[in-house]
Amino acid sequence: MQNHIKFVFLSYFISITINFATALRCYTTGNFTSNSTYANNRYQILSSLASNVSTNSGFFNTSIGQEPNKVYALGLCRGDATSESCFDCVNSASQELMAQCPYQKEALSWGADPPCIIRYTNRSFFGILELDPVDSGYNTADISSNITEFDQIWEALMERVIDRASSGSSRIKYATEEVKLSEFQDIHALMQCTPDLSQSDCRECLRESVSSFQRCCSGKQGGYVQRPNCIFRWDLYSFYNASASPPAPPPPSLSPPPSPSSNSSPGTTNTTNANDDNDGSIEPGTIAAIVVPTVTFIAFLALTCIFLIQRRRKRYQQVKNADEVEKVKSLQFDLGTIRNATDNFSDANKLGQGGFGAVYKGTLPDGQYVAVKRLSRHSSQGEVEFKNEVLLMTKLHHRNLVRLLGFCLAGSERLLIYEFVPNSSLDHFIFDPTKRALLNWQNRYRIVGGIARGLLYLHEDSRLRIIHRDLKAGNIMLDEEMSPKISDFGMAKLFEVDQTQDDTSRVVGTYGYMAPEYAMHGHFSIKSDVYSFGVLVLEIISGQRINHFHYGEEAEDLLTFAWKNWNVGTVSNLLDPTLRVGSRSEMMRCIHIGLLCVQENVASRPTMASVVLMLSSSSVSLSAPLRPAFFSGTFVDSEASASATTADQSKS
Repeated sequence: MQNHIKFVFLSYFISITINFATALRCYTTGNFTSNSTYANNRYQILSSLASNVSTNSGFFNTSIGQEPNKVYALGLCRGDATSESCFDCVNSASQELMAQCPYQKEALSWGADPPCIIRYTNRSFFGILELDPVDSGYNTADISSNITEFDQIWEALMERVIDRASSGSSRIKYATEEVKLSEFQDIHALMQCTPDLSQSDCRECLRESVSSFQRCCSGKQGGYVQRPNCIFRWDLYSFYNASASPPAPPPPSLSPPPSPSSNSSPGTTNTTNANDDNDGSIEPGTIAAIVVPTVTFIAFLALTCIFLIQRRRKRYQQVKNADEVEKVKSLQFDLGTIRNATDNFSDANKLGQGGFGAVYKGTLPDGQYVAVKRLSRHSSQGEVEFKNEVLLMTKLHHRNLVRLLGFCLAGSERLLIYEFVPNSSLDHFIFDPTKRALLNWQNRYRIVGGIARGLLYLHEDSRLRIIHRDLKAGNIMLDEEMSPKISDFGMAKLFEVDQTQDDTSRVVGTYGYMAPEYAMHGHFSIKSDVYSFGVLVLEIISGQRINHFHYGEEAEDLLTFAWKNWNVGTVSNLLDPTLRVGSRSEMMRCIHIGLLCVQENVASRPTMASVVLMLSSSSVSLSAPLRPAFFSGTFVDSEASASATTADQSKS
């Protein structure tokens, strides 16, 4: 049923097919500018909200800063959410709010199922009932039973759950209950308010939500209504963890209980009286007559359920695939538009050239600047990789990832249209003797932290688990504020949620940044990206390439040099001479973290979650690094190296 939910704007009664997903509202009550005090306060409060909510029983409200830049925020997880799912929901919704409402002073999000409420504003709203905006939906199927009788049972159930939820404490106002509708069907209901509401306000919020559903969707087999202060959902199947809710009082019987005399028939009594010597045992034939039909019925019921579940899954997958195709189609640009935008791919608009093709600056008819990646006809990134990059990028939203705006697939032309990032890639700065002086320590430290957060999002915080597989300086773009954005997802690999590693016979990427277990054996995991990140950190610190490192007149690989100097206490030799100003302790800590990331033992490398924590808190102690994975093969400084080191066969 969940697969056929429709989104409803209650005031217009218009619906389109959706699944449960994050819904958000960016208010128009005021804007702020990037790098402002308000922007910084919002980032700080939303970045820590997930951990605060998940460790405070699923509800937390707080504020930060001083007027007029004070930010108020609230987070609420559904009452049956685990600490882990609560953290994931709040974290994902917070990231999406910052991405989708970049400059709005007020925004609201209802996270994905099981939902959570995330909200921030520039005014105090704690304990204040607000009924708008509304997010709601219903099941497309109609109630098949007697609608009058159904409504009586349904309305009584709603009243009971409203009473129980609104009577909750200042820590949780949450209740669920189910009532039997028929032998094979129950009605399940869930209601919850933000616990800062009073009992009367909570009751009003929930009653208004129930009334809204009745006005638009009476007779439908389930639905939901979400408001800034409360959530309400019901369905004909159990969609929540009943053990996480206080036990409901027994519902009233739907029919009178049978009288004692109705439990046995006169005929049965007469038979018993007529056989006083019978010991009460049942004949084998009688047992067979009872058991065989019962078992047959249960087996038939089980097979029917399996068939219906499989058919529903198939339909869901078809709808999901169709939705993805439609979504991708909506991002497709006309080739003529892109030719005009780039002046027919003129050399004057070329931003760079890589092994997969050239990148051009373009201007769309509305004046928006874009970066157009024109894949070479001879590129090793084939149609599969092209579609992979499109599908992946449409699902990713993070401030430290380059945003895909669309694509063009026309004849032999394969184009990817990205947001334009004005300062080009990191390698244009960090490896240029003149330009790298523009990257002071504050900028470099922010770049390291931004790359770490972008990778953490890919590995753990997005709805997908993604291994980038080609993280390097050339794939880190810098915006107008010199903040990093990870780009180029053509080689990225999608993992299952619980998958930790995979193998491939087609090794792609750039030597020097590749973890040795991947370069030599095709084994890759999130720790492969961690290795690449470690190399990148050491490059940012030293201002030199992994495969062209020089110290005085000596030339050796960067990892060897860093490890030797670490062991003898002269690791400051690794620092870029232009870094004359800045925190030495932060520089030494970054070198330490970089060495932890490039350790030969895969298991010893930290996760990106640990790296982000190490970078954000100087109080977190760091373990001593073990020997780096020295790679003695030939280093190739080009994207084209990927094609020279790959096999055509692939099992990934």
